Amino acid sequence: MYPTLYLLRHGQTDWNRDRRIQGQLESDLTETGRAHAARQGQILAGLDLPEGVAAYCSPQRRTRQTAEIALPAVGLAPRHDDRLKEVYLGDWEGKYYADLAAADPDGFGQKTVFQLCMSGPGETADDLFKRLGAFLDDLTGPAVVVSHGVALTVLRGIVLGADMDAMEKMTRAQGEVWELRDGREIIHR
Repeated sequence: MYPTLYLLRHGQTDWNRDRRIQGQLESDLTETGRAHAARQGQILAGLDLPEGVAAYCSPQRRTRQTAEIALPAVGLAPRHDDRLKEVYLGDWEGKYYADLAAADPDGFGQKTVFQLCMSGPGETADDLFKRLGAFLDDLTGPAVVVSHGVALTVLRGIVLGADMDAMEKMTRAQGEVWELRDGREIIHR
């Protein structure tokens, strides 16, 4: 059983808005993304966080920016952990979804973003599961985690015992907090 977790996906970035593949490349929060992060701070402040809760954050710029806005609302400063980075997507990173779909309409164009990330160039799904599983195994108490859409989907899948189909159906919305407690997920909006 894992400790209680409060998961925050980074707020909207300019690349999210423009439908550009980020992976482990850097991008900045938009004004909307900063509002997402502020909302997450409000949500966290309204929750009864457990005593001794720690905070962890991917070292990527968009997650650091989100943490800098959201976490002061609960008096937390995050520790950065490379294992919380987004899935590495090789030569897809920096490209536009539309361009890749146009170049491969029967392959790329027929898959969801989650399916693409689990089968794309670069990091394998198995490697992503291993690095996020290692992060979870090292936790010693409740935690707030700021990370990325695909990375957090896999992390949630591990904690909840979800298969790939169930993970595919999970929300990856920005501006929410996903609380994982006692084997179930509560979505705070």
